[in-house]
Amino acid sequence: MGSSKTRKGSCSIINLVLSLFKSILLILSVASLVPTIYLKTPLTSPGYAVVTISSISIMSSFVGLCSQFCYITHFTLLIASSAGQLLRILVLFAKEKWSLSIMKSARDPREAKLLVRLECGILMAMFVMHMGIFILSCVVRNCCVREYEELEPENGVEVLLGYRRTRLNS
Repeated sequence: MGSSKTRKGSCSIINLVLSLFKSILLILSVASLVPTIYLKTPLTSPGYAVVTISSISIMSSFVGLCSQFCYITHFTLLIASSAGQLLRILVLFAKEKWSLSIMKSARDPREAKLLVRLECGILMAMFVMHMGIFILSCVVRNCCVREYEELEPENGVEVLLGYRRTRLNS
């Protein structure tokens, strides 16, 4: 009995940390839009691609915050968002000059380079948060399944004893 109480306490702490990570990810997702919109106000098609990936990330973190039990949807959005962010990181990090030329920003080149690097840093932080959320979500899901499996035999015994009592009283 003592170990199950400890496990429930550790699961609630992990769930609290997971909620904190999801909140941080939501803030980072919204913050990742700022450099893109600031670079080029009338967005070009690469800008729309960046905004779409950020929107998927915002939707993923919002779904994760709002629904605690919709794991499949959250994992699907999490994986899609992580894949898009990884591709964006690779493009921004490996081909920085090409990324700047494709954005066609009217900003000062130094300022544009700073904004691209800022966005790349935000994306790296978001990717790390996505991986942390993915791992913690799996741990929380595992804790919930274990708690349910522990409750199931106890409920089965109670139902069986209740059935026997009603048969004896009849």
